[in-house]
Amino acid sequence: MKEAALIYLNRSGGLQKFVDDCKSYCDESSQGYAVFRFLILVNPSDITELDAILGNYILHQPVKATQIFQSVCFTAVKTLSLIQQIETEDQMNIVLKLTHLPSLPCYVLSLCTFPFDYTAQRFYVAEGIVVAMTIITKYTQGARFVCSEETCQFSEGFQYIRVHTAGATESATLRNDFVCSLCTSPLKEDMKYRVLGDKQVVEMIDSKAISVFQGFSRSKTHFRFQSFTVFLRDELSNKMKMGNQYKVIGIPVCMQSCLQATICLEANSVLLSNSTGPSCISEKIKYLLYLTSNSCWKFTALLVDSFASKVLPSGIYNTVKLAILLSLVQTIDGDNTTADYLDLLVITRDSLILERIMNYSICLVPRGIRHFPSGEVFPTVSKDKHGTGTASIQAGSALMAKGGICFIGELTSHKKDKLEQLQAVLESRTITKFIPGRKYGEATDQQVTFPIQTSFWSFTDVNSSSKKHIQMDNTVIGQLDLSLISATLIDAFGLLIYCNEVSCCRSPPPVANFIFKKSINSEEIYSVTQQFQTQDYEEFLAFSKNLHVELCPESKRLIHGYYLASRRVRTQLINGSNLSVTSLKIL
Repeated sequence: MKEAALIYLNRSGGLQKFVDDCKSYCDESSQGYAVFRFLILVNPSDITELDAILGNYILHQPVKATQIFQSVCFTAVKTLSLIQQIETEDQMNIVLKLTHLPSLPCYVLSLCTFPFDYTAQRFYVAEGIVVAMTIITKYTQGARFVCSEETCQFSEGFQYIRVHTAGATESATLRNDFVCSLCTSPLKEDMKYRVLGDKQVVEMIDSKAISVFQGFSRSKTHFRFQSFTVFLRDELSNKMKMGNQYKVIGIPVCMQSCLQATICLEANSVLLSNSTGPSCISEKIKYLLYLTSNSCWKFTALLVDSFASKVLPSGIYNTVKLAILLSLVQTIDGDNTTADYLDLLVITRDSLILERIMNYSICLVPRGIRHFPSGEVFPTVSKDKHGTGTASIQAGSALMAKGGICFIGELTSHKKDKLEQLQAVLESRTITKFIPGRKYGEATDQQVTFPIQTSFWSFTDVNSSSKKHIQMDNTVIGQLDLSLISATLIDAFGLLIYCNEVSCCRSPPPVANFIFKKSINSEEIYSVTQQFQTQDYEEFLAFSKNLHVELCPESKRLIHGYYLASRRVRTQLINGSNLSVTSLKIL
């Protein structure tokens, strides 16, 4: 198997990389090193084709596989005289980095499986969303021990080397009960050779757990979800971003904390999950598009009219539904820092309808989050629960909805300081958390800035105003009493909609209903829209949000005209309008 490992290293370019890494150690002052760390990229499929037994060792007995590669690399160092300071094989800390795992169920980490064999010390893959992470701290990567008996020949040299292994704690690496194998005298650590590395603790949840944070669900099946902890070390530190979804290859370990036992994952490789949308839309929507191809507005009008028919009658709140669909197609997949967002603030007289339609709509995208009052919208800082005492940052609803929608409910239900924080985020699209060093055992204070890549939805009920007795159904938006909300916060939203329609308890006026049917001029089209299911809208949004669209010249001229007119109105000193800068930016 050593020969197979050497052949693989030579074929894959790993041997040349190893030689280059050795040269980099020689370029540095390697006199102070007792442990030399090397990363070797391993493709399990290629190794299994070359040698099935070695491939099986890598997947199911990684400790033995590491020892094989360690022996090969030590032989190469001695044969080629790469590093003179290496005297023993134990001085080489070889880390095998896996490119992937086989796509089989037995390699997927499932906390639902009972009994879960966490003692196997083999690789699993887990996929989830980052909901909390600590700041980077130090851990002991390697250490040198010598015999305390000065006359013993092992009181010098590098016979006793301790390196961190997957799942080991600081106390396991640096114990005080080691004895010399030659004279049984106690071993003592040579502190000048201690090697420190970076460590970060990350908490993740299964992507399916997002359904818990949504206000509406089509599924009648109920689940319970549990977060799991991932340890990131050295080059993997800061590899993850809050709110992103990752696939983590690692070895599960059981961590004992007081009376609790927690399953954790020692990360070996971290891969960003790339969720691609469907390549096409449903046949029903294709057919509707075909039937309405003679008009540039019929397709959109019919799609909006029948939208959310599961929770309210068709034909009402069309302006709100159009704005919701516009915001939904602005959602993104992955980590896109240049994306645009459409924040919605709806003024209504019937908060029940608005809440129903928004709860329904956020379920149409993978990252639709319904913020609950018991939680926090933005990140918070607390002490790490794993006993490190360092600062742990909890994501909050906004970061969990990364790339999607964060529905924060009625705006006036939030406290003043939270609304001020929301306004600052809407204006800058970032939030900064201050971490006092003294409180969390650090020498210096730190500041961590997170980009807020989500669209916010909210509404406010004008009937809750102190002047609700003078609010009339035909009041224009500029005359509404919105004294409960600051004008600057309202201006920070990208789109403000005043919904003054009658309650959905009453049907739309018969005349308007009749005119609408006549304008369609096709009973066949109307029957198609009644057949749309929630899945049809999910597929349509997932497909359309990934399209690269361009405005036609007529649309550009129309929007440009609105933009110029808005600027003129805004710059008038006497009769000028208080049109917000955000509105101009949206145009």
